[in-house]
Amino acid sequence: MSDLPLVEPDLALLHERRVLIDVRAPVEFAQGAMPGAVNLPLMDDEERRAVGIEYKQRGQQAAIALGERLVSGSIKDARVAAWQRLIETHPDAVIYCFRGGLRSQIAQQWLAEVGCLRPRVRGGWKALRQALCARIDTAAEQPLLVIGGLTGCAKTPLIEALDNGLDLEGCARHKGSAFGRHPLPAPSQIDFEHAMGQRLLSLPGPLVVEDESRHIGAANVPLTFWHAMQQAPRLRVEMPLDWRLRQIQKDYIDDLWAIYRRQCGEWLGWALMRKQLASSLSRLKKRLGGARLARLQRLQQLAFREHARGNPQAHEAWLAPLLTEYYDPMYRYQLEKRDTTQFLHVGDWDSCLAVAREWSATAEQRAGESALPA
Repeated sequence: MSDLPLVEPDLALLHERRVLIDVRAPVEFAQGAMPGAVNLPLMDDEERRAVGIEYKQRGQQAAIALGERLVSGSIKDARVAAWQRLIETHPDAVIYCFRGGLRSQIAQQWLAEVGCLRPRVRGGWKALRQALCARIDTAAEQPLLVIGGLTGCAKTPLIEALDNGLDLEGCARHKGSAFGRHPLPAPSQIDFEHAMGQRLLSLPGPLVVEDESRHIGAANVPLTFWHAMQQAPRLRVEMPLDWRLRQIQKDYIDDLWAIYRRQCGEWLGWALMRKQLASSLSRLKKRLGGARLARLQRLQQLAFREHARGNPQAHEAWLAPLLTEYYDPMYRYQLEKRDTTQFLHVGDWDSCLAVAREWSATAEQRAGESALPA
Protein backbone atom coordinates (compact mmCIF):
# COMPACT_ATOMS: atom_id res chain seq x y z
CA MET A 1 0.00 0.00 0.00
CA SER A 2 3.06 2.26 0.08
CA ASP A 3 2.54 3.39 -3.53
CA LEU A 4 -0.94 4.77 -2.92
CA PRO A 5 -1.16 8.53 -3.65
CA LEU A 6 -0.92 11.10 -0.88
CA VAL A 7 -1.85 14.80 -0.66
CA GLU A 8 -0.49 17.15 1.96
CA PRO A 9 -2.84 18.52 4.66
CA ASP A 10 -3.05 21.82 2.80
CA LEU A 11 -5.84 24.22 3.75
CA ALA A 12 -6.39 24.75 0.02
CA LEU A 13 -8.39 21.52 0.16
CA LEU A 14 -10.88 23.30 2.41
CA HIS A 15 -10.64 26.69 0.74
CA GLU A 16 -11.49 25.06 -2.60
CA ARG A 17 -14.31 23.18 -0.84
CA ARG A 18 -13.13 19.82 -2.05
CA VAL A 19 -15.35 16.93 -0.98
CA LEU A 20 -13.59 14.86 1.68
CA ILE A 21 -14.45 11.22 2.35
CA ASP A 22 -14.20 10.68 6.10
CA VAL A 23 -13.76 6.93 6.68
CA ARG A 24 -13.72 7.21 10.48
CA ALA A 25 -16.54 5.65 12.51
CA PRO A 26 -19.77 7.67 12.95
CA VAL A 27 -19.02 8.34 16.63
CA GLU A 28 -15.72 10.00 15.66
CA PHE A 29 -17.38 12.01 12.91
CA ALA A 30 -20.03 13.29 15.34
CA GLN A 31 -17.32 14.62 17.65
CA GLY A 32 -15.94 16.81 14.86
CA ALA A 33 -15.28 16.61 11.13
CA MET A 34 -13.70 18.71 8.43
CA PRO A 35 -15.93 21.21 6.61
CA GLY A 36 -17.29 19.54 3.48
CA ALA A 37 -16.62 16.02 4.74
CA VAL A 38 -19.00 13.12 4.08
CA ASN A 39 -18.93 10.26 6.57
CA LEU A 40 -18.66 6.93 4.71
CA PRO A 41 -16.97 4.80 7.36
CA LEU A 42 -14.69 1.84 6.84
CA MET A 43 -16.07 0.39 10.09
CA ASP A 44 -19.22 1.21 12.01
CA ASP A 45 -19.07 2.07 15.72
CA GLU A 46 -19.45 -1.50 16.97
CA GLU A 47 -16.88 -2.89 14.52
CA ARG A 48 -14.44 -0.16 15.52
CA ARG A 49 -14.98 -0.94 19.20
CA ALA A 50 -14.32 -4.65 18.68
CA VAL A 51 -11.17 -3.98 16.65
CA GLY A 52 -9.94 -1.54 19.29
CA ILE A 53 -10.31 -4.16 22.02
CA GLU A 54 -8.48 -6.69 19.84
CA TYR A 55 -5.66 -4.22 19.26
CA LYS A 56 -5.20 -3.64 23.00
CA GLN A 57 -5.29 -7.34 23.84
CA ARG A 58 -3.43 -8.93 20.91
CA GLY A 59 -1.74 -6.17 18.89
CA GLN A 60 -2.01 -4.59 15.47
CA GLN A 61 -1.89 -7.67 13.24
CA ALA A 62 -4.66 -9.39 15.19
CA ALA A 63 -6.74 -6.22 15.02
CA ILE A 64 -6.26 -5.98 11.25
CA ALA A 65 -7.25 -9.61 10.84
CA LEU A 66 -10.41 -9.09 12.88
CA GLY A 67 -11.28 -6.00 10.87
CA GLU A 68 -10.91 -7.97 7.62
CA ARG A 69 -13.28 -10.63 8.95
CA LEU A 70 -15.85 -8.11 10.18
CA VAL A 71 -15.80 -6.00 7.01
CA SER A 72 -15.86 -8.58 4.26
CA GLY A 73 -18.16 -10.01 1.63
CA SER A 74 -21.34 -8.00 1.03
CA ILE A 75 -20.50 -5.53 3.82
CA LYS A 76 -17.20 -4.65 2.17
CA ASP A 77 -18.85 -4.46 -1.27
CA ALA A 78 -21.50 -2.07 0.02
CA ARG A 79 -18.92 0.28 1.56
CA VAL A 80 -16.75 0.32 -1.54
CA ALA A 81 -19.84 0.99 -3.65
CA ALA A 82 -20.76 3.95 -1.42
CA TRP A 83 -17.29 5.44 -1.90
CA GLN A 84 -17.53 4.88 -5.65
CA ARG A 85 -20.92 6.60 -5.91
CA LEU A 86 -19.61 9.69 -4.16
CA ILE A 87 -16.46 9.76 -6.29
CA GLU A 88 -18.53 9.48 -9.48
CA THR A 89 -20.30 12.69 -8.44
CA HIS A 90 -17.14 14.33 -7.06
CA PRO A 91 -14.15 12.91 -8.98
CA ASP A 92 -11.68 15.15 -7.12
CA ALA A 93 -12.71 13.80 -3.69
CA VAL A 94 -9.97 13.03 -1.16
CA ILE A 95 -9.95 10.39 1.58
CA TYR A 96 -8.96 10.83 5.21
CA CYS A 97 -9.09 8.97 8.50
CA PHE A 98 -7.89 10.10 11.93
CA ARG A 99 -4.15 10.24 11.25
CA GLY A 100 -4.05 9.38 7.55
CA GLY A 101 -2.94 5.87 8.35
CA LEU A 102 -4.33 2.40 8.15
CA ARG A 103 -8.05 2.99 7.61
CA SER A 104 -7.66 5.48 4.77
CA GLN A 105 -4.99 3.25 3.17
CA ILE A 106 -7.34 0.27 3.28
CA ALA A 107 -10.11 2.37 1.70
CA GLN A 108 -7.67 3.47 -1.01
CA GLN A 109 -6.56 -0.10 -1.64
CA TRP A 110 -10.11 -1.42 -1.94
CA LEU A 111 -10.99 1.40 -4.34
CA ALA A 112 -7.84 0.76 -6.37
CA GLU A 113 -8.87 -2.88 -6.72
CA VAL A 114 -12.03 -1.78 -8.53
CA GLY A 115 -10.14 0.70 -10.71
CA CYS A 116 -10.73 3.88 -8.71
CA LEU A 117 -7.57 5.62 -7.52
CA ARG A 118 -7.99 8.51 -5.09
CA PRO A 119 -5.45 10.12 -2.75
CA ARG A 120 -5.57 10.26 1.03
CA VAL A 121 -4.54 13.16 3.25
CA ARG A 122 -1.12 12.76 4.85
CA GLY A 123 -1.67 13.02 8.59
CA GLY A 124 -5.44 12.80 8.09
CA TRP A 125 -8.02 14.63 10.17
CA LYS A 126 -5.50 15.47 12.88
CA ALA A 127 -3.12 17.28 10.53
CA LEU A 128 -5.93 19.24 8.85
CA ARG A 129 -7.31 20.22 12.24
CA GLN A 130 -3.91 21.45 13.40
CA ALA A 131 -3.68 23.59 10.25
CA LEU A 132 -7.16 25.08 10.82
CA CYS A 133 -6.41 25.87 14.47
CA ALA A 134 -3.16 27.50 13.41
CA ARG A 135 -5.15 29.65 10.98
CA ILE A 136 -7.31 30.89 13.88
CA ASP A 137 -4.19 31.73 15.90
CA THR A 138 -2.81 33.64 12.90
CA ALA A 139 -6.09 35.53 12.55
CA ALA A 140 -5.62 36.85 16.09
CA GLU A 141 -2.68 38.84 14.71
CA GLN A 142 -4.72 40.47 11.92
CA PRO A 143 -6.25 43.95 12.35
CA LEU A 144 -9.49 43.45 14.27
CA LEU A 145 -12.55 45.64 14.87
CA VAL A 146 -15.33 44.69 17.32
CA ILE A 147 -18.98 45.79 16.96
CA GLY A 148 -20.89 46.23 20.24
CA GLY A 149 -24.25 47.60 21.27
CA LEU A 150 -27.44 46.86 23.18
CA THR A 151 -29.46 43.74 22.40
CA GLY A 152 -31.57 44.31 19.30
CA CYS A 153 -29.18 46.69 17.55
CA ALA A 154 -28.78 44.25 14.61
CA LYS A 155 -25.08 43.71 15.10
CA THR A 156 -25.10 40.38 13.27
CA PRO A 157 -26.73 41.85 10.12
CA LEU A 158 -24.08 44.57 10.24
CA ILE A 159 -21.34 41.92 10.33
CA GLU A 160 -23.04 40.11 7.44
CA ALA A 161 -23.13 43.34 5.41
CA LEU A 162 -19.32 43.52 5.47
CA ASP A 163 -17.09 41.57 3.09
CA ASN A 164 -14.62 41.02 5.94
CA GLY A 165 -17.15 40.17 8.66
CA LEU A 166 -16.67 37.01 10.71
CA ASP A 167 -20.02 35.84 12.12
CA LEU A 168 -19.06 33.94 15.27
CA GLU A 169 -22.70 33.37 16.20
CA GLY A 170 -23.30 31.81 12.81
CA CYS A 171 -20.35 29.46 13.35
CA ALA A 172 -21.76 28.53 16.78
CA ARG A 173 -25.35 28.29 15.47
CA HIS A 174 -26.46 30.38 18.42
CA LYS A 175 -27.44 34.05 18.81
CA GLY A 176 -25.36 34.45 21.93
CA SER A 177 -28.14 35.08 24.47
CA ALA A 178 -30.54 33.14 26.67
CA PHE A 179 -32.99 33.19 23.74
CA GLY A 180 -30.37 32.48 21.11
CA ARG A 181 -30.56 28.69 20.78
CA HIS A 182 -31.06 27.51 17.20
CA PRO A 183 -33.68 24.82 16.54
CA LEU A 184 -31.04 22.71 14.77
CA PRO A 185 -28.44 20.94 16.94
CA ALA A 186 -25.49 23.05 18.01
CA PRO A 187 -22.10 22.11 16.54
CA SER A 188 -19.49 20.45 18.71
CA GLN A 189 -16.64 22.64 19.93
CA ILE A 190 -14.45 21.09 17.24
CA ASP A 191 -16.97 21.80 14.48
CA PHE A 192 -17.36 25.39 15.73
CA GLU A 193 -13.62 25.91 15.48
CA HIS A 194 -13.55 24.29 12.04
CA ALA A 195 -16.38 26.53 10.78
CA MET A 196 -14.53 29.55 12.13
CA GLY A 197 -11.26 28.44 10.52
CA GLN A 198 -13.01 27.72 7.21
CA ARG A 199 -14.45 31.24 7.08
CA LEU A 200 -11.06 32.73 7.93
CA LEU A 201 -9.51 31.07 4.88
CA SER A 202 -11.30 33.74 2.81
CA LEU A 203 -10.39 36.62 5.15
CA PRO A 204 -6.65 37.30 5.01
CA GLY A 205 -6.94 41.00 5.87
CA PRO A 206 -8.71 43.14 8.51
CA LEU A 207 -11.52 41.40 10.37
CA VAL A 208 -14.76 42.68 11.90
CA VAL A 209 -16.57 40.64 14.56
CA GLU A 210 -19.44 41.14 17.00
CA ASP A 211 -18.71 41.79 20.66
CA GLU A 212 -19.27 38.42 22.32
CA SER A 213 -18.59 36.74 25.61
CA ARG A 214 -16.13 33.91 25.20
CA HIS A 215 -19.04 31.46 25.46
CA ILE A 216 -21.51 31.47 22.54
CA GLY A 217 -24.08 28.85 23.40
CA ALA A 218 -22.12 25.62 23.88
CA ALA A 219 -19.07 26.89 21.99
CA ASN A 220 -16.01 28.73 23.30
CA VAL A 221 -14.09 31.24 21.19
CA PRO A 222 -10.45 30.04 20.96
CA LEU A 223 -8.40 31.78 23.61
CA THR A 224 -5.86 33.50 21.36
CA PHE A 225 -8.61 35.04 19.25
CA TRP A 226 -10.63 35.95 22.34
CA HIS A 227 -7.67 37.85 23.81
CA ALA A 228 -7.28 39.73 20.52
CA MET A 229 -10.97 40.69 20.64
CA GLN A 230 -10.54 42.15 24.12
CA GLN A 231 -7.72 44.42 22.95
CA ALA A 232 -9.33 45.50 19.67
CA PRO A 233 -10.89 48.90 18.92
CA ARG A 234 -14.68 49.03 19.02
CA LEU A 235 -17.76 50.60 17.52
CA ARG A 236 -21.00 50.84 19.48
CA VAL A 237 -24.36 50.76 17.74
CA GLU A 238 -27.12 52.76 19.44
CA MET A 239 -30.71 52.52 18.25
CA PRO A 240 -34.04 53.57 19.83
CA LEU A 241 -36.12 51.05 21.75
CA ASP A 242 -38.91 50.73 19.17
CA TRP A 243 -36.36 49.95 16.43
CA ARG A 244 -34.66 47.36 18.63
CA LEU A 245 -37.99 45.78 19.51
CA ARG A 246 -38.71 45.21 15.82
CA GLN A 247 -35.33 43.55 15.45
CA ILE A 248 -35.87 41.38 18.54
CA GLN A 249 -39.30 40.41 17.25
CA LYS A 250 -37.66 39.25 14.02
CA ASP A 251 -34.80 37.41 15.73
CA TYR A 252 -36.59 35.78 18.65
CA ILE A 253 -40.07 35.23 17.22
CA ASP A 254 -40.45 35.53 13.44
CA ASP A 255 -37.23 33.79 12.37
CA LEU A 256 -37.58 31.11 15.05
CA TRP A 257 -41.15 30.38 14.04
CA ALA A 258 -40.20 30.18 10.35
CA ILE A 259 -37.46 27.62 11.10
CA TYR A 260 -39.64 25.46 13.33
CA ARG A 261 -42.55 25.56 10.89
CA ARG A 262 -40.26 24.58 8.00
CA GLN A 263 -38.58 21.79 9.97
CA CYS A 264 -41.54 20.38 11.92
CA GLY A 265 -44.78 21.62 10.39
CA GLU A 266 -47.43 23.93 11.81
CA TRP A 267 -48.65 22.02 14.87
CA LEU A 268 -45.40 20.54 16.18
CA GLY A 269 -43.39 23.60 15.15
CA TRP A 270 -45.71 25.88 17.13
CA ALA A 271 -45.49 23.66 20.21
CA LEU A 272 -41.68 23.46 20.03
CA MET A 273 -41.31 27.21 19.53
CA ARG A 274 -43.50 27.93 22.56
CA LYS A 275 -41.56 25.43 24.63
CA GLN A 276 -38.20 26.93 23.66
CA LEU A 277 -39.25 30.52 24.40
CA ALA A 278 -40.89 29.59 27.70
CA SER A 279 -37.83 27.58 28.77
CA SER A 280 -35.49 30.41 27.80
CA LEU A 281 -37.45 32.83 29.97
CA SER A 282 -37.55 30.41 32.90
CA ARG A 283 -33.76 30.09 32.85
CA LEU A 284 -33.53 33.79 33.78
CA LYS A 285 -35.25 33.27 37.13
CA LYS A 286 -32.09 33.84 39.17
CA ARG A 287 -31.37 37.17 37.49
CA LEU A 288 -34.94 38.40 37.14
CA GLY A 289 -36.25 37.30 40.52
CA GLY A 290 -39.43 35.33 41.11
CA ALA A 291 -41.96 38.20 40.95
CA ARG A 292 -40.58 39.76 37.77
CA LEU A 293 -40.27 36.36 36.10
CA ALA A 294 -43.89 35.51 36.95
CA ARG A 295 -45.03 38.83 35.43
CA LEU A 296 -43.08 38.24 32.21
CA GLN A 297 -44.34 34.66 32.00
CA ARG A 298 -47.94 35.86 32.20
CA LEU A 299 -47.27 38.41 29.47
CA GLN A 300 -45.56 35.77 27.36
CA GLN A 301 -48.50 33.37 27.63
CA LEU A 302 -50.92 36.13 26.67
CA ALA A 303 -48.69 36.96 23.70
CA PHE A 304 -48.75 33.33 22.54
CA ARG A 305 -52.56 33.41 22.66
CA GLU A 306 -52.68 36.61 20.62
CA HIS A 307 -50.06 35.30 18.20
CA ALA A 308 -52.21 32.23 17.57
CA ARG A 309 -55.05 34.63 16.72
CA GLY A 310 -52.92 36.35 14.10
CA ASN A 311 -51.21 39.10 16.12
CA PRO A 312 -47.50 38.23 16.51
CA GLN A 313 -46.74 41.83 17.54
CA ALA A 314 -48.30 41.02 20.92
CA HIS A 315 -44.91 39.63 21.96
CA GLU A 316 -43.71 43.22 22.45
CA ALA A 317 -45.57 43.16 25.78
CA TRP A 318 -42.92 40.86 27.27
CA LEU A 319 -40.00 41.62 24.96
CA ALA A 320 -39.94 45.32 25.88
CA PRO A 321 -39.52 44.79 29.66
CA LEU A 322 -37.08 41.95 28.91
CA LEU A 323 -34.90 44.51 27.13
CA THR A 324 -35.27 47.41 29.53
CA GLU A 325 -35.21 45.43 32.80
CA TYR A 326 -32.71 42.69 31.96
CA TYR A 327 -30.57 42.99 28.84
CA ASP A 328 -29.99 46.76 28.88
CA PRO A 329 -28.86 47.01 32.53
CA MET A 330 -26.63 43.96 32.06
CA TYR A 331 -24.96 45.49 28.99
CA ARG A 332 -24.51 48.89 30.63
CA TYR A 333 -22.90 47.23 33.65
CA GLN A 334 -20.40 45.54 31.34
CA LEU A 335 -19.89 48.81 29.49
CA GLU A 336 -18.89 50.59 32.69
CA LYS A 337 -15.94 48.21 33.02
CA ARG A 338 -14.82 48.85 29.43
CA ASP A 339 -12.05 51.29 28.53
CA THR A 340 -13.98 53.99 26.65
CA THR A 341 -10.86 54.94 24.66
CA GLN A 342 -11.36 51.69 22.73
CA PHE A 343 -14.49 53.11 21.06
CA LEU A 344 -13.69 54.63 17.68
CA HIS A 345 -17.30 55.60 17.10
CA VAL A 346 -20.72 55.51 18.77
CA GLY A 347 -23.72 56.01 16.51
CA ASP A 348 -26.67 54.54 14.68
CA TRP A 349 -26.58 51.37 12.56
CA ASP A 350 -25.87 53.07 9.24
CA SER A 351 -23.08 55.26 10.60
CA CYS A 352 -21.43 52.25 12.28
CA LEU A 353 -21.57 50.31 9.02
CA ALA A 354 -19.93 53.23 7.21
CA VAL A 355 -17.20 53.59 9.87
CA ALA A 356 -16.55 49.83 9.81
CA ARG A 357 -16.05 49.96 6.04
CA GLU A 358 -13.79 53.00 6.34
CA TRP A 359 -11.73 51.33 9.09
CA SER A 360 -11.41 48.17 6.97
CA ALA A 361 -10.21 50.08 3.92
CA THR A 362 -7.67 52.03 5.99
CA ALA A 363 -6.38 48.91 7.73
CA GLU A 364 -6.09 47.14 4.37
CA GLN A 365 -4.12 50.05 2.94
CA ARG A 366 -1.76 50.15 5.93
CA ALA A 367 -1.16 46.41 5.67
CA GLY A 368 -0.31 46.80 2.00
CA GLU A 369 2.10 49.66 2.67
CA SER A 370 3.87 47.74 5.45
CA ALA A 371 4.36 44.80 3.08
CA LEU A 372 6.27 46.97 0.57
CA PRO A 373 10.08 46.77 0.64
CA ALA A 374 11.78 49.63 2.46
